Amino acid sequence: MPDELAGQTTHRVKFPRSAVSQTESRGHFRKVALAMPTVISDLSQYGPGVAANPPSLAEARQYCRRLASKHYENFTVASRLVPRALRPHFHAVYAYCRWADDLADETTSTAESIALLDWWGELLTDCYRGRTAHPVFVALADTIATFAIPIELFRDLLTAFRRDQQQNRYDTFDDLRAYCRGSADPVGRLVLYLGRCHDEERGELSDRICTGLQLANFCQDVARDWKRGRIYLPGETLRRFGYDEAMFARGEANEAFRNVMQTEVARAESLLLAGLPLADRMPRDLQVQIELFARGGLAILAAIRAIEYDVWRLRPTVSRWRKLQLLASCWWRRKAGRSQDAAPVASGVLPSAYRPTDAASSPRRTGASP
Repeated sequence: MPDELAGQTTHRVKFPRSAVSQTESRGHFRKVALAMPTVISDLSQYGPGVAANPPSLAEARQYCRRLASKHYENFTVASRLVPRALRPHFHAVYAYCRWADDLADETTSTAESIALLDWWGELLTDCYRGRTAHPVFVALADTIATFAIPIELFRDLLTAFRRDQQQNRYDTFDDLRAYCRGSADPVGRLVLYLGRCHDEERGELSDRICTGLQLANFCQDVARDWKRGRIYLPGETLRRFGYDEAMFARGEANEAFRNVMQTEVARAESLLLAGLPLADRMPRDLQVQIELFARGGLAILAAIRAIEYDVWRLRPTVSRWRKLQLLASCWWRRKAGRSQDAAPVASGVLPSAYRPTDAASSPRRTGASP
């Protein structure tokens, strides 16, 4: 999950991304975004048309490890919880996602992004045909062969990235859910392949966690996404409560907005809770990480409630101390052999709160804890 492998998702590839500080003021959004490093600077060395000798596997892995450490602090922390033998493979998957994400979002135009994503897709196809030169694909080829990972998971991510270049509104939740199937769910299934435990039951539970995490990020990043010209809150929910784009432009945290957010926060929470039993079904050395991903998403939702849904004024995040508490509690539950208490969800059946409920008729919760 680049952020989801780490612990919180930018939007499409989301490794549950728990942020470093408790809040970010709206005025700092642009400054923070500009300060974040991207892979665009590496195009001069590894981009289209650049002739270079393929690196060795050791050199390629070192590049991916540096990329993970440089681009996302939390990924470095999260990867330390992964068995040492798996870390190079997590780094390779992360590097693939990081490159694709930056090619989609950090270029100068939509046309350039689409062209670069097409080039990245061609390198993926070449990788599965045994032809690699880019360091990410040299490392990824070994991971693909070791764990028999199908190409469709990587392709689905690129399809979602391309969709982001052409679509910036989602009229219904079903439409948004279809987007998440390409932008978020493949990441969780990649983790299952790395754990050598992918099957359809685990895959469905993983999908719930990954989509729940992405919905939590959408709720957290309403202001950031609006600045990029995007709205990831379903149009049907916005219309239901009477929140229009003029209100978006003014950043109004009125009652209509709080009702919208309460509905979508509840939906994300329902999915995360429905996916929690996945932790019990993972290999023992990955159980803490999977539970921590889900609990991190729940903590973000609790932080949104704690500020009464006013994500225009403050960007809710999880403090370092809270992250340590989550890690300790997840580790202790696993050591004590306690299973998740979330009710199992039958295959193909959506949890009730996955569907919209009337936020205006239910009591508002603030400061809830996962």
